[in-house]
Amino acid sequence: MKIAVIGTGNMGGALVKGWCKSGIAPDLTITAHTQKTLDSITNQYPKVSATLDNVRAVQAADTIILAVKPWMIQQVIEEITPALQGKTLISVAAGARHPRIDIYAMPNIAAEYNQSMTFIEMPANEQAPLQDIEQLFRKVGQVKIVAQQQMTTGMLLSGCGIAFVMRYIRALMESGVEMGFYPKDAQQIVEQTMLGAVTCLQQSGLHPEAAIDKVTTPGGFTIKGLNAMERASFTRAAQAPFANNK
Repeated sequence: MKIAVIGTGNMGGALVKGWCKSGIAPDLTITAHTQKTLDSITNQYPKVSATLDNVRAVQAADTIILAVKPWMIQQVIEEITPALQGKTLISVAAGARHPRIDIYAMPNIAAEYNQSMTFIEMPANEQAPLQDIEQLFRKVGQVKIVAQQQMTTGMLLSGCGIAFVMRYIRALMESGVEMGFYPKDAQQIVEQTMLGAVTCLQQSGLHPEAAIDKVTTPGGFTIKGLNAMERASFTRAAQAPFANNK
């Protein structure tokens, strides 16, 4: 599979770097607005082909990833349409719809580290190479195939959710600093604690509440802290960003 990534900003760049780490750099052609952006990737991954010409990139590929801003979708598709014949067009631009797009995907920036949670919308066109695209995105993390009506939920849980998790990490860091740790040390402690919690859940298969019970002793700090979080409406606050999108 020869892949062209149109737009290598935050999301496009994360995908490219993740795919390069998975070993497919020679199959990638990337574009950007500036040579500086292209150089920032090709200096690190010299096997990647790079050009400022979107049409040229499309001509060199059979699978096209649109990673531009949503308001640029129409303009870019018009530009590359003459070169799109027989090629698969995939959009990772949130909320942008266009009849020429074959498959919609929603990764997150953890793709750079091969830890994305990517949602792929079941395509209306049965001829779209869904399995091949699923395998492509599995190179940068986990994948869920969902119906169209679930794409917004997926974006919130994963695309936006990664920022919500980082804000929680920041809040714990600030508590650590307040209690005497230097910020760098507090960040290391909280990150490892978060990683440990996720690993426990993934490898044990436990529901979070069952895992919580394992570290919650009667009268201990954990139960006092959990109750303090709920008195401060922690669960309600965590669910608030999703309330208007049901």
